[in-house]
Amino acid sequence: MVRTRVAPSPTGYAHLGIVYQALFDFVFAHKYKGKFVLRIEDTDRSRFVEGAEEVIVESLKWANLLPDEGISKGGEYGPYRQSEKLELYQKHINELLKKGFAYHCFCTKERLDEMRKLKEQNHQAPKYDRTCLKLTDEEVKQNLAENISFVVRMKIPDNRIIVVDDAIAGKVEINSNELDDQVILKSDGYPTYHLAAVVDDYYMKITHIFRGTEWLPSTPKHILLWEYLGWQESMPKFAHLPLLLNSEGGGKLSKRQGHASVDYYRKEGFLPEAVVNYLANVVWNHPEGKEIFDAREFEKAFELEPFKVSVKSTGAKFDLAKLEWMNGEYIRKMSDSELTQRLQEFLIDHPAKGKIAPIVPLIKERIKKLSDFIPLTHFLFDDPEYEIEVFKKLKVENIKEVLGKVVEVLVGMKESWNAEKFEQSFRKLSEDLGIRSQDMFQLIRIAFSGQLVTPPLFDSMNIIGYNSSLERIKKVATSYPNFS
Repeated sequence: MVRTRVAPSPTGYAHLGIVYQALFDFVFAHKYKGKFVLRIEDTDRSRFVEGAEEVIVESLKWANLLPDEGISKGGEYGPYRQSEKLELYQKHINELLKKGFAYHCFCTKERLDEMRKLKEQNHQAPKYDRTCLKLTDEEVKQNLAENISFVVRMKIPDNRIIVVDDAIAGKVEINSNELDDQVILKSDGYPTYHLAAVVDDYYMKITHIFRGTEWLPSTPKHILLWEYLGWQESMPKFAHLPLLLNSEGGGKLSKRQGHASVDYYRKEGFLPEAVVNYLANVVWNHPEGKEIFDAREFEKAFELEPFKVSVKSTGAKFDLAKLEWMNGEYIRKMSDSELTQRLQEFLIDHPAKGKIAPIVPLIKERIKKLSDFIPLTHFLFDDPEYEIEVFKKLKVENIKEVLGKVVEVLVGMKESWNAEKFEQSFRKLSEDLGIRSQDMFQLIRIAFSGQLVTPPLFDSMNIIGYNSSLERIKKVATSYPNFS
């Protein structure tokens, strides 16, 4: 059975990369009737953040990428937190030590820093110099008896070409002489990612691993660990996904950028299905050239047999503007009732969320994300705020007098308040006053709403009602230019 996993670390907010990787794990596992697993890699206790695990779970739930097994679901291959399996990791550390594939290292931080400094001065790779590999068994026992702090390092073989057969990058050959003797057990008794991930993938029967391309240089070490532990026949197949780059394409989408967080997209009102669609589309081309497709269609079209993924091998620039466009396309495809419901769910604390249904048809073509609703329509629920500078942008002279004429026309329309009459009356007033009609309607828009941009003007006024609309414009006409 195909089994994939996403294995984030609870070190802060949920990075968009978690959803990006989980998408491929989810789609691949479900395409082949397999299982998608959520595992938490929490062995780096120095970076552990309380509550981060829950944030990860909620982020995957928001993206509709629910795991079949894991910390939130349970399953027969648990525990799904690495911190709960220290005895298992220690068992295999001892096995590696016994076989001579690992060794104790007692070097202090100060010595290691000095060693790296000297190597860098000599233009050498700052690899460990294997000082502790030269220790005799008696010296190791003596150090352990004296409780000298230590780590355990894996021993990298000399002069060996290690081949990574990657589904995206292809065959990658790395000379073992370029690799460092990786720490696999830290001084605090916790394993490093390298050892723990291999042990977990074996016991959880993971068959395929999707992860970021930044882990490709570490994969030869993982291959060695699979061999050292005698599990090479069970080793998963690898697919290293291209990095999500920032909008300039000059580096990884990092936590220093606000829109690297999943929570940013939730708060801004991006639809999860649009985000998932974009993340697939940014590194993969639909065979029919489509840009808009859901996860189910992605699953159907994403051919992975044999395991050779048709994904770009280079980094993919994350274009927030393109995502906003795509999100807008999803909004426009919704029925009015569905968009109303989504807006009500988004505007959970908005006092007028129960009154938005009549407004939805007016703004559907004008918003790209759900958060656009509030600045576009707040004047419908609260008294507008006016700024003289907004009126000054209009090409209309004698604004106070013109607004007085607008009020007169509106008063005469009380018995025939409809869109057609509204347009006819104010086009005629524009001609009478020698003002362009678009400038006239923009003046009315600003006097009514305080904004340069609104949903369709008459429809917006109709929602407020004739009397309230008239009072707003009359108030501006009498107080211009000294707004209170």
